[in-house]
Amino acid sequence: MSDSLLDPLAGCRAYLEAHRRQATQEQKKALPFITFSREAGAGAVTIAELTARLLNEGHPEGPSWTVFDKNLVEKVVEDHRFPEHLKRFLPEDVLPGVASAVEEMLGLHPSAWSLAEYTTETILRLAHLGKVILVGRGSNFITAKLRPALHIRLVAPLEERVAHIAEFYHLTQEEAVNYTKKADQGRTRYVKRYFRAAIDDPLNYSLTINTGRVPFEAAAHVIAEAIRSL
Repeated sequence: MSDSLLDPLAGCRAYLEAHRRQATQEQKKALPFITFSREAGAGAVTIAELTARLLNEGHPEGPSWTVFDKNLVEKVVEDHRFPEHLKRFLPEDVLPGVASAVEEMLGLHPSAWSLAEYTTETILRLAHLGKVILVGRGSNFITAKLRPALHIRLVAPLEERVAHIAEFYHLTQEEAVNYTKKADQGRTRYVKRYFRAAIDDPLNYSLTINTGRVPFEAAAHVIAEAIRSL
């Protein structure tokens, strides 16, 4: 069994350790980073991994480009020393009002706003380190004033996204449609509530790519070339 399956933060720890080694050797200049906002099923994780691989090719020295997607939740829990059960209160959505409020009052978990703030702190820390690809959770809004950065929005026709979701998660057509719409709606609510912004406003991004027209590999090459030019 691979280390990544045994420990979802294995790659993240290697990334942080490489940054610590570099910091002891030289004064760091600001390193670039990338954020991804995406419609469900538009290929963000695949494209992020392909982009990281392209950026790491031929650069064995220093920290490697590392993707933070689902492992970002693991990193938030680790950074703030939360118990493992709190991960379920960190969805990329707005927590249900009444149930969440009651649990907060009972002290079962921090408030939704506090959890969003903790997530923001972790995202900012990673962005400051650089050579990181941050997927979702309003990372483009959180890091909007930091440079050098590239903010990507991935979109695709609904039918193609549903097909990707059905294949990836082994769902029926109906299940995939429901999953896709629920994920899109949750991300829209998350950005609207915590950043008072529209997730689909193209002015919030450096580059928007329609993966229904641009293959994943080609999209990764475009993004890698764009970040190298900054």
